[in-house]
Amino acid sequence: MKVNPSSCLCPVLLCLCFLERGYEASHHGQARVISRSHNATNSHNQTKDGETEVHHRPKRGWIWNQFFVLEEHFGPDAQYVGKLHSNSDKGDGSVRYILSGEGAGSIFIINEVTGDIHATKSLDREKKSHYVLHAQAIDINTNKPLEPESEFIIKVQDINDNAPKFPDGPFVTSVPEMSEVGTSVFQVTATDADDPTYGNSARVVYSVLHGQPYFSVDPKSGIIRTALADMDREAREHYSVVIQAKDMAGQVGGLSGSTTVNITLTDVNDNPPKFPQKNYQVFVPESAQVGKPVGKIKANDEDIGINAEIKYSILNPEGAGMFSISTDKDTREGVITLRKPLNYEKKKQYSLHISAENTHLDPRFTYLGSFKDDATLKITVGDVDEPPVFSMDYYIMEVYENTKVGTEVGAVTARDPDSKNSPVRYFIERREDKEVYFDIESISGVIRTTQLLDREDTPWHNITVMATEEDNPSLQSHVPVTVQVLDVNDNPPMISTEDEIIICESTRAGQVIQTITAVDKDDFANGKGFSFSFPGGVPANPNFTIKDNEDSTASIIARRRRFHRLTQELYELPVVVWDDGEPVLSSTSTLTLRVCSCQRGTRLKICQGEAFLSSAGLSTGALIAILLCVLILLAIVILFITLRRSKKEPLIISEEDIRENVVTYDDEGGGEEDTEAFDIIALRNPAAAEELKFRRDVRPECIRPWSSRRPVRSRLSPSSLDIDEEMDVGEFIKQRVVEADQDTSVPPYDSLQTYAYEGQGSPAGSISSLGSAGAHSELDYNSLDNWGPKFEKIAELYGEEVETASESTEKAESEKQT
Repeated sequence: MKVNPSSCLCPVLLCLCFLERGYEASHHGQARVISRSHNATNSHNQTKDGETEVHHRPKRGWIWNQFFVLEEHFGPDAQYVGKLHSNSDKGDGSVRYILSGEGAGSIFIINEVTGDIHATKSLDREKKSHYVLHAQAIDINTNKPLEPESEFIIKVQDINDNAPKFPDGPFVTSVPEMSEVGTSVFQVTATDADDPTYGNSARVVYSVLHGQPYFSVDPKSGIIRTALADMDREAREHYSVVIQAKDMAGQVGGLSGSTTVNITLTDVNDNPPKFPQKNYQVFVPESAQVGKPVGKIKANDEDIGINAEIKYSILNPEGAGMFSISTDKDTREGVITLRKPLNYEKKKQYSLHISAENTHLDPRFTYLGSFKDDATLKITVGDVDEPPVFSMDYYIMEVYENTKVGTEVGAVTARDPDSKNSPVRYFIERREDKEVYFDIESISGVIRTTQLLDREDTPWHNITVMATEEDNPSLQSHVPVTVQVLDVNDNPPMISTEDEIIICESTRAGQVIQTITAVDKDDFANGKGFSFSFPGGVPANPNFTIKDNEDSTASIIARRRRFHRLTQELYELPVVVWDDGEPVLSSTSTLTLRVCSCQRGTRLKICQGEAFLSSAGLSTGALIAILLCVLILLAIVILFITLRRSKKEPLIISEEDIRENVVTYDDEGGGEEDTEAFDIIALRNPAAAEELKFRRDVRPECIRPWSSRRPVRSRLSPSSLDIDEEMDVGEFIKQRVVEADQDTSVPPYDSLQTYAYEGQGSPAGSISSLGSAGAHSELDYNSLDNWGPKFEKIAELYGEEVETASESTEKAESEKQT
């Protein structure tokens, strides 16, 4: 339902009509504006094509007088909001108005007859700024709506009921001291919960309540700036500034809030260091240790942090040569340290020119002058009773070995450095773990020996000499003394060869057997050359001679050829060696020479037995152990082989393990004469096999051993076997297969069984021994002996007497039992 915009020309409802169009409801895709006019109006809609459609509406519509309600209403009566009225309402009470939506019934109530809307509660715009409601007119008689449900908005109108606030306050900030006027320090921002679009309720301005004339604030932005030039931190460091924010653009009646901004002036280097005074004095005893502090001096700086760091320096060379100065980082003091020892007798006073300056300078404040200061420090050296001072820092003395006890070695001297020059006394520092070789005269400082010295035993002696003042023995000084024992020729030379000298049996005459050398415990100055010869008064040695090589070595030379170890294995050769010292000393050594059969093709003179051991790198004990291990292994192998040979497997399988398997034997068969290996009747004569049922893995009992060449007269003829003449070999094989399948003693796997059939039906019978061996024959075959040489073999096979057959049977039974 559209209403002509001319219906909003009423000045009172102009604003209401504008708001209504902003929140007009959507019903069936059309916006609806309800008119106050009681006449029919035209509604214009803009289509997508830009054309205007004119709709003729009936004379009906909503009428209300107000769309706003003030917040924070605390009157005794409900606050009147507006009135709803429909064109269909004739005033006869036939129309009932219904209100629904946000707050309907709880906050907003409607008079169903008159359409008047009231607010029953106090509203807060800051909690909810507007409410969306729906109105509908119902016919009381038919209980049907007279109009479609329409939507309208009730907006809560703001009042200035909230003061500005600083949610993050109070604030802490800083600004460098000596900053220029207008330097930005901090920005504050206040918030106002009132409606910023309605009036000046939320329009805030800032001002300084406390903190002038040092700082100012921009009324609109809230930026705090410095308002006073050259603010000095050393004069005042902390400032507390109170900033006010007031709404209503600062007008009278506006609400306000405030916050505190704590501002600290940070330090800059705008103050140079200053000595409290220009002259200082310090007393230092001459006994002060080098490298230790002897005094302190301090310059003050009003700045802090790195701006107050100070570097101290000694300006004059005289003071810088004896003393040094450094800065204590904690106290910022100048610590004076002694660089060289003080001597009151040489110099009693020193004057130091000391400067102090900042290490971090700010170029902005160079106009203030030099950031350094000077002072003078006078150091007075105090006289101290000092211990004696030796003329040298250390002493080196020499003495010959074997000198008599009491020989003077040397002397030490010391003096009292003090002006009184007290007499000095000397002592040698004794140690319990060392033997005493020297003593010192307490007055003169002369050192003497107390016992004989041996250079070969101890060539150097280190002792410590102490010196004390006679007037003050507690003051002592020490000095190291080193005594070198000089060598004399008191040890004869000795031949250095201690092992036996090997002589090969193949040695030729004139051949050098060994080159020998000598050693001497004395110093090389007393024994650097040696001479060798045979002892005097001894007959010439027929086997060996010695040649002095004149280079402190000698060669032993064979005088004959062919030495035999079996004839004489060891030779002893005495040799005399002299040194060229003063006096000349000599010694005689006896060399042992052993004759050996040396290895050929090598230069090493090692006996063959020893060479074998040496080449193998094994000792005799190791070889014996290896040999024992080899013998034990051989014994184990022999025992194992013996046990294997003594353990024989039986040729016949036990009755508990009977199977029709192929059994392989390594022994060579004996042809037809060999009837003890296994029964082959089952393979060649099916009829005999059916009758006897011989097992092929058990020795048949019915077969006699052929111990005699006489044929057995009692034989079985083919006719006496009761063989089925009509038996077919195929049936025989099938029968054997069935027996093999039903036999429980066979192994659980397939086995190959081979059968052969010789045949039956000959009138003459079979001349084979296979058939007759299966049973006891009662025929007399003695006549075979008369048949000639051709039947001799058969007669030998079957020509055994009955008694002999019985004996053979008993023997077979005993063997089976065994």
